[in-house]
Amino acid sequence: MQTREFLVSAPGKVILHGEHSVVHGKVALAVSLNLRTYLRLQSTASGEVRINLPNIDTFLAWEITALQPLLAGCKEQGDLKELDADLLKRLREFTGILDDSTDTRSMAVLAFLYMYLTVFAEALASITVSVWSELPTGAGLGSSAAYNVCLSAALLSARGTISSPLTPQQESARWCKDEMELINRWAFMGEKIIHGNPSGVDNAVGTWGGFLRYHAGNITPLSWVPILRILLTNTKVPRSTKVLVSGVKDKINKFSSVMKPVLESVSAVSCTCEQTLTEMATHGPSAEHYNILEELIDINQHHLNVMGVGHSSLDTLCRVTLARGLHSKLTGAGGGGCGITLLRPETDASVIQSTFEELKSCGFDCWETSIGAPGVQQHSSAALSQDVLKILNSY
Repeated sequence: MQTREFLVSAPGKVILHGEHSVVHGKVALAVSLNLRTYLRLQSTASGEVRINLPNIDTFLAWEITALQPLLAGCKEQGDLKELDADLLKRLREFTGILDDSTDTRSMAVLAFLYMYLTVFAEALASITVSVWSELPTGAGLGSSAAYNVCLSAALLSARGTISSPLTPQQESARWCKDEMELINRWAFMGEKIIHGNPSGVDNAVGTWGGFLRYHAGNITPLSWVPILRILLTNTKVPRSTKVLVSGVKDKINKFSSVMKPVLESVSAVSCTCEQTLTEMATHGPSAEHYNILEELIDINQHHLNVMGVGHSSLDTLCRVTLARGLHSKLTGAGGGGCGITLLRPETDASVIQSTFEELKSCGFDCWETSIGAPGVQQHSSAALSQDVLKILNSY
């Protein structure tokens, strides 16, 4: 191991436009959220591997001598296209995690052990990993992807597979393009363990940050895009992505001639939004740019209601914000979950505060944050807030 400590972070994500169009080969825009997951990896001499899971006041530890036999017969992790099914099976037996488990904690453990064993296969190292996240889990904000991206970056750097980009003069640094691509591929493996058949969008956003265009399985980072202020609202209404996706597919099959133009229109919204963001980055944002973004938000929210993934809680969000001249839409699968509200540069603080208070009175959680944040980064301790350091040090 080249160094004794790594501090890394990765952002969450929201879908700006194009929910449910991804599975139908249409254009979607995903963007990084300036709420982050933080990870500290420390080398030790304990002979153990230990992890403190995100926002859970417990830790898990395993003797390296107990983990070593799990590597017998492991495949080479060459192109990282497929999971090692045999290793995954042995890990499930070792941890007692069932094949059909969807428990967040259990899947996070499985992803960690799989990546640790395959990254350090030649020489298992004693490490302690501590994770804390600003992201709520299960809210469609890419919390698992941010976790997997952080794990990938820290483990690969600690193993020496990729460099440590941070210099003594820097507080934060990013890896080169080739190393970021490797981080992304390893994070995608973790996402496969947790989700089965992910699109790859979430881990790509966590890795690259900023805005990404997703079309027919191809993910393209957009360069020179503006950072936008938003209000993020979690309605705390639980929903099943699988059920919602299935419902959209059923509606498309039942009303093909009606729904296919809706999907085409959603794709057009994504493309128009991309064009507007590019103009804002090139010429500077204007009031007209914000007018267009607000209209696209309203149009897309109506699309999503037509597709059957709206919810009364999201209607409440749109009503409360529109009464103050603000524009909102759901993000993710819908049926509850989260929504985003665009904040213009001139939006008065009192308007934001009154909106925040009314949404809280509805039983929602709210954050004022931004989208377009940097992707995975390595940090010095000076780069992190005292609150984050205090939490990581408390484990």
